[in-house]
Amino acid sequence: MRIFYAQAHPSARSGFPHAGPPYQSGPRPHRPGSHAGAHPLLASLPRARHSPRFPPARRAAIVPGRNPAPNSARRPGRVGGAPAGGVAGPVQSALPAGGRVPTSAAPRGAGAAAPRALSMWRLSRALCVRAAKTGQLPGPCKRPAAFMSTLLIQQPQYAWLKELGLREDNEGVYNGSWGGRGEVITTYCPANNEPIARVRQASVADYEETVKKAREAWRVWADIPAPKRGEIVRQIGDALREKIQVLGSLVSLEMGKILVEGVGEVQEYVDICDYAVGLSRMIGGPVLPSERPGHALIEQWNPVGLVGIITAFNFPVAVYGWNNAIAMICGNVCLWKGAPTTSLISVAVTNASGADGTHALGPWKEVFSPQPRPWRDRIIAKVLEDNRLPGAICSLTCGGADIGTAMAKDERVNLLSFTGSTQVGKQVALMVQERFGRSLLELGGNNAIIAFEDADLSLVVPSALFAAVGTAGQRCTTARRLFLHESIHDEVVNRLTKAYAQIRVGNPWDSNVLYGPLHTKQAVSMFLGAVEEAKKEGGTVVYGGKVMDRPGNYVEPTIVTGLAHDAAIAHTETFAPILYVFKFKDEDEVFAWNNEVKQGLSSSIFTKDLGRIFRWLGPRGSDCGIVNVNIPTSGAEIGGAFGGEKHTGGGRESGSDAWKQYMRRSTCTINYSKDLPLAQGIKFQ
Repeated sequence: MRIFYAQAHPSARSGFPHAGPPYQSGPRPHRPGSHAGAHPLLASLPRARHSPRFPPARRAAIVPGRNPAPNSARRPGRVGGAPAGGVAGPVQSALPAGGRVPTSAAPRGAGAAAPRALSMWRLSRALCVRAAKTGQLPGPCKRPAAFMSTLLIQQPQYAWLKELGLREDNEGVYNGSWGGRGEVITTYCPANNEPIARVRQASVADYEETVKKAREAWRVWADIPAPKRGEIVRQIGDALREKIQVLGSLVSLEMGKILVEGVGEVQEYVDICDYAVGLSRMIGGPVLPSERPGHALIEQWNPVGLVGIITAFNFPVAVYGWNNAIAMICGNVCLWKGAPTTSLISVAVTNASGADGTHALGPWKEVFSPQPRPWRDRIIAKVLEDNRLPGAICSLTCGGADIGTAMAKDERVNLLSFTGSTQVGKQVALMVQERFGRSLLELGGNNAIIAFEDADLSLVVPSALFAAVGTAGQRCTTARRLFLHESIHDEVVNRLTKAYAQIRVGNPWDSNVLYGPLHTKQAVSMFLGAVEEAKKEGGTVVYGGKVMDRPGNYVEPTIVTGLAHDAAIAHTETFAPILYVFKFKDEDEVFAWNNEVKQGLSSSIFTKDLGRIFRWLGPRGSDCGIVNVNIPTSGAEIGGAFGGEKHTGGGRESGSDAWKQYMRRSTCTINYSKDLPLAQGIKFQ
């Protein structure tokens, strides 16, 4: 998977015609901070302490539209105050020089004065509050445009974001309490390139504090029996169910995938929670027969400790869920760093309110309104709090290269799960291996579909369409190569071209839309570069190939024919909806072509020949981690292990026995006799 960590602020802006269904806040069963209803099996466990920065006596209730000072106003000189280059490096390399995302915007026309004046009023009022409380003025604002522009979260049609605890300014560090002393970033909606909200990232000091708290939390969590850990994961799944629609809408808003895919991604986290609950009563090793009388061999599995999880932008919820749910029932604590461009999703999934029920901005007194507000709703952290467990069991450090590099080099991180590009994954693997650590890598994929002469074309065409165009070609399992037997090549290309012409493009929230934008402007540039390179190498664009004339990062889904099977561009993973189509003659030839790329994630054939199917599944067939028959390359279920070979990294997540990667194994020999026989019949007397 290729990760684009940042995007330039667009010069052209547009409105967002539809913000999705209105969401209503349901009644809260318990007041924030209450432990009534905590699971009785865990009632005796120590309660996580409140952070001294957010004491219960200073809980806040804030009226929308009358915002207290943002975090930046309480911390002098820290608005965008990360050092130059602080977010450049192996885990975040797509930023412009200096390490910051430009935030200036073109004038919005005559109607721009009112919202800008309102933003200026809010900032000035916040500065006054800051000065009155501390007697100090904040340092110079290095990113004024980020605070003066109109954010989507300020607009009434996006009020549902507050049900996830999100506000204009959010803190991106959670370790039992909320904080963050790093750079402030603004996240954007790919469908219109409008700014959504701001998140303060973690500093290296925040990271150090969080790791210490996570290690302390592990001492509590590891002593809880696995089935009881499964009960906590079940509650997390139930909490996600309650927020599935609104959280899926946030995935669509910030990542750009269509709403059904956004909701489906949250459902995948729910599913893996259900799976993990059952697994919590099944994990363990065998009792093996010993050759020595009065002896037993036992295989003992124990948690590794702290699992670091670095996720990509394209599945900002599901991939974390795969790792989090399984790691938790195995007895591990988790430290999550999501992609900076989907920081709001990371905050919302973890908990968008303080551990004591305060808003993420901090301990503001109830000077505006004593009424509770929907942003107090929480997900993972609330489950931990209600069960009197340390919040650092599921920690969060939003950040860039400094945080990712720290995780890779930190010996206290016992396992690092990294999802991203092969290029970055190689650097991560080297850093982890240098300290003899353990890594779980889910990297790139250059996936192929093969259709033989006996294939059912009514399955081939929709499968190729979904695999190539779903999520706008931004899945790691996206089909990028389509091999067609020469006898059906022209007919399939003709059918596929007609199907592409009927793809409904538009706002990701519209229920009838099947195709949304790319995630960033950088992705659009890479798309155009790949199309031009394909033309230079002899390819013919039979459909698409251009940027759409509409707001946002929309490109035309593209079909290219006429390339050689080993063309350089066809062997390069481009995270965009480009499908390269090839002719082949026989089975041996096309099986070899499938395997000749460096990646080995997903593959699929379409045939009715039973012998061919089992040759495809056998040692001389596909060399991928996912080997399908008569279905697309994408759309894996959680019950099987997910991952690939070669440059895909070799890691396995989700189902089957992937849980073993989150544990360490010990072989134990127990002598319950009064004698001391040695193995292999050795006599040592």
